[in-house]
Amino acid sequence: MTIIQLKYAIAVSEYKNFTLAAEKCFVTQPTLSMQIQKLESELDIQIFDRTKKPIEMTEIGSKIISQCKKIVSESEKMQDVVDQDRGIIGGDFRIGIVPTVMSTLLPIFLNELVNKFPLLRVSFFEHPTKELISKLKNKHLDLIIAATPLEDDELIEKPIYYEPFVAYLPITNPHFGKSEISPSDLYSNDLLLLKDGNCFRNSIENLCFDCNEYKGRFDLKSGNFETLINLVDKGLGMTFLPYLHTLGLNESQKKMLHEFKNPKPSREISVVYHKNEVKIHIINEIKDLLKNLTKIKLQFNDVNIISPIKNREAARLLEN
Repeated sequence: MTIIQLKYAIAVSEYKNFTLAAEKCFVTQPTLSMQIQKLESELDIQIFDRTKKPIEMTEIGSKIISQCKKIVSESEKMQDVVDQDRGIIGGDFRIGIVPTVMSTLLPIFLNELVNKFPLLRVSFFEHPTKELISKLKNKHLDLIIAATPLEDDELIEKPIYYEPFVAYLPITNPHFGKSEISPSDLYSNDLLLLKDGNCFRNSIENLCFDCNEYKGRFDLKSGNFETLINLVDKGLGMTFLPYLHTLGLNESQKKMLHEFKNPKPSREISVVYHKNEVKIHIINEIKDLLKNLTKIKLQFNDVNIISPIKNREAARLLEN
């Protein structure tokens, strides 16, 4: 058997389709099928039940795929071990970032990253947290940047900054005249939220539900902050923004921002990687770079970290 055969088998197990797996592996479908047949012949078993649509693994096939993943993972670590021993920051590196962080964080550090590590070929992917975690565990990503804590024993989280939530209120809101607001002021029948499954939405729901059993006047769930901002500008509701996103607002819009009293409800943004990851030298370099670049813009100590996991009781206090 060969490593390439194992990789092909893993691809079929993930995509449940020979043609799609071949496309993802950049080979023809007959080539991929032939290699998997050779692997099955050598092991004298059937890994996949081809009569099922979509394709399913057999009972023994599931166990074989589990071993394939371990073998492929270990084989890919060899070059990483050599590079780490030589202190080389280079090669391919895949970073996944949640949408509510990508638009503000990437412009801050991308140029610095490229200039500081010219041998590093970085690919960036934007996905919701759940999908990023799945890709990280399946070795499709080396590192993710997401709101934490994620409460997953397979993952290691290293916080890089704490970002307060900021209320964005129309002039008609009864709390508009306050210099600072508190969570108890949050009751509103026109709170505008991002769509379900978004980690920032989960945090806001945790914050609001903990306060007063929020129920919105209408059920709009947007995929981006710009839509929410435009609706608030039209007087159609209120919303919340992460602090870094507020820096790009115009002067008129900044007058609609209202910070929370201390401790400020905030999100914890971390670099997250698998506990078996070997590219630790690269991860540490990226983590340190991110911390150094963001500390200039984010200097908040008295914060209350609100969990990104959808759970009313999930808020926890961080004391610095």
